[in-house]
This record gives sequence, structure tokens and C-alpha cells, in this order.
Amino acid sequence: MKSIVTADKKAIVKAVELLKQGRLVAFPTETVYGLGADASNSNAVKQIFAAKGRPENHPLIVHIGSIEQLNDWALSIPSAALRLAKRFWPGPLTIILKKRPEVPLAVTGGQDTVALRIPNNPVALSLLKSFGGGIAAPSANRFKHISPTSARHVLEELGSEVDLILDGGSCSVGVESTIIDLSGSQPRLLRPGHITITELEAVLQTEVGRISTSEIRSPGMMEVHYAPVTPAWLCTMQQLPAMLEKLSKKNKTVGILSYKYQPELLLHLKFHFLFYFYLFY
Repeated sequence: MKSIVTADKKAIVKAVELLKQGRLVAFPTETVYGLGADASNSNAVKQIFAAKGRPENHPLIVHIGSIEQLNDWALSIPSAALRLAKRFWPGPLTIILKKRPEVPLAVTGGQDTVALRIPNNPVALSLLKSFGGGIAAPSANRFKHISPTSARHVLEELGSEVDLILDGGSCSVGVESTIIDLSGSQPRLLRPGHITITELEAVLQTEVGRISTSEIRSPGMMEVHYAPVTPAWLCTMQQLPAMLEKLSKKNKTVGILSYKYQPELLLHLKFHFLFYFYLFY
């Protein structure tokens, strides 16, 4: 299992060396921690799929360090892409464009488009600037698992698969980037995120279409992706006592989330050793 390294200058240099050797490096972005590889190296990119247990026909996001680098990956750059990039980059927005012929199909999942973004995180930006190229980096977790927002999460999920884990603290956004497809005649939202469709339409001055999840192979869109490992049940207050009684016989520790304070719950809490969280606004 690999250790976590504070993302200082020395660690960044080491990370760049590993990436150029075709190795895997986990690093923080403002959204989630990414599992990075040299996006121009097909063999390195394939290691990402192996480590995550992810199908190879699922495209990866290529992280770049400047808007000028769009030309290294995209066949053409529409004005809409530049407007969005200037407004939201660095930031949690991924733009899909037609790829250049030399972009490895391993990165694009066999598609003729490439997903690109500039992350808004000092560690990620320092790594990208020092590396000088694109870093393919999906979230640093097993396929269909919850995305990591700390270096510790990466260690727990992929510790034995990663050559270096850069610790840059907790992610400020915590959910994957918004993905917009600009490769066709009409802008289309492929994945919702921190940047809303309303914000996108305000910049583009046109309607952004939506696409069903069954039509795309976009990361973070599986139904189980954000599902917790711990079982969860929805019940009414009237059903709760019977459910607690049933669970107590199985010697289970239970947490209760309630939008309304219920004093009578305290009796059950004391008896069943439960955690009770009162949610309020």
C-alpha cells in the first residue's frame, strides 16, 4: 500500500517523474481526487481502467493547464467553447469537443470526441504546469464507488494501485464537474454538477439540451455511483418503533435522520443505543 505525501514542490517533481514513466498518480482537484496518467500514453491510460475496474469504453477527462492547450487535443474549438472556458476555467466544467487524430482512443473510450477541463485547485494546476501535457484523470475510486474527496479516501480505495498520492486537503466542491458536449450542432448537458445549466445558458445565450443517461457513457452517472455502502430505509414515524425493534434483535447500530424533533424517540435511542440527527434549516 502506498503512502500519502504532502503536495509540496518536492512531491510535485516526483509526481511528474512518475507520470512521464507511465505510472499512476492521485491528486486533488476542486471536485474530487483524480487518478492521473499521461493522457498521451495509451499504456499508462489503460492502467487507470485496470486499477478502477472500469470498462475501457468509458471516456476519461483530460485535465490541462491552460486554455491554449485546447489546440493540442481538440480538432476545432468553437466560439462557444472559448466563451465557457474564459468564464468557468479554472473550474468544475468539462467541455467535450471533436478530438485530434493523435489523441489516443484509450482516453476517449473509442469515441471521436475528447473531454477537457482546467481544474481549480493549486496542487492540480502546479502538477499540470510542471508536467506540461494533459493528464487523464477520472475519480480515484473503484468503478461505481463513491468518489474520494480526501487523500485518505484514495488510500482506502486504491492504495495498492497508485504509485503516489498527493495530499492537497479536502476538495472544496466535492462532486464531479458539469459536462457539456459542444461537439455537435447543439450544446448538450451530459452530466449535471456544481455549474448549473442556467449558468451555461446565460453564457452561451442559447438553450442547452439534455440527454438521457442511457445514451451516454459519462462518469459519475451510474445509479449506484453516489449510493452509500450502509443500508438506508425511509419510513414514517409510525413505522419507526417496529423497525427499531426488528433491528435491535440483529444487534445493529442505527442512525436516525429526522427533519422534525421527536422527543418520544429518545426512549428508543436510549434502549437501542442509536445515533439521532435532527436536520434543520
